[in-house]
Amino acid sequence: MVTDTNAEQVLAGEASSSHLKRQRLSSLVEGGENVGEVTGDEVTTTEVRSGMLLDLDLLDCPVCCHALTNPIFQCDNGHIACSACCIDLRNKCPSCTLPIGIHRCRIMERVVEAIMVPCPNAKRGCTDKFSYGKELAHEKECSFALCYCPASDCNYAGLCKDLYRHYHANHRGYCETFTCGFNADAWMHISDKILVLQEGRGGALVAVQCFEEEQGVYVTVNCIAPFAPGVSEFSYQLSYSHGDKSMSFGLDEMDRIQKVSFQTPEKDFMFVPHYFLNGRESLKMKICIRRRGEEQEKKT
Repeated sequence: MVTDTNAEQVLAGEASSSHLKRQRLSSLVEGGENVGEVTGDEVTTTEVRSGMLLDLDLLDCPVCCHALTNPIFQCDNGHIACSACCIDLRNKCPSCTLPIGIHRCRIMERVVEAIMVPCPNAKRGCTDKFSYGKELAHEKECSFALCYCPASDCNYAGLCKDLYRHYHANHRGYCETFTCGFNADAWMHISDKILVLQEGRGGALVAVQCFEEEQGVYVTVNCIAPFAPGVSEFSYQLSYSHGDKSMSFGLDEMDRIQKVSFQTPEKDFMFVPHYFLNGRESLKMKICIRRRGEEQEKKT
């Protein structure tokens, strides 16, 4: 049976605990944010605590070393692992062999979601922030991502617009120019492996590359730019012909790369078989590059 005296003691205890919690919250905050709470006709202000985590590796899965993302699991001994590793390990903890992959580590999930990190390109001007681990996906689409000069023996890297100006100032004698919407020559020796096209003076850079293999030659076309919305978005049509033989290949959206690679491509290429070349060591192709925004305006 609860008497009036006991009830008063319980209420007094709850009020005292709540008061102590508010005191602790206010006394431990350093550089926190003010948060207003509406209670009846009054507005009370509390502060959200913030801190600093010096070693972000603590937020990586101890098994695969990749950033932890929800769901996160733990064994009965408290060892944690990401969901992908739990599957790979067949739900057996690598530290103590106890089952893992059933019980969620809710507190670690909250910590990972609460940690905000800047974009890796923050030093170059990007102001976006993300939950830990999600910044890696953004980095591939960030307009402030570094792009690398396609000229041989040149180590320049910078924002794509800066790279375009650099290339025109230092390497314009080694490239051909193109104008959007018009056919341009794309002639190259197969042994050269790469032909750089630049839009006008200091415009976008497009790398036409060929990769000679046993069966024939693979030809790719890529714009050197980050995969960011509105940055160097082109379509293209590439063609090659000799005598009565011809072939063509195109994409409605040209692939964008930050750095040229000399590995044989697995997709998005025009393949010219050796019998088609008939011993010729050069490719005399035609290419028409269009800016995607202008292309859509014409259709409408």
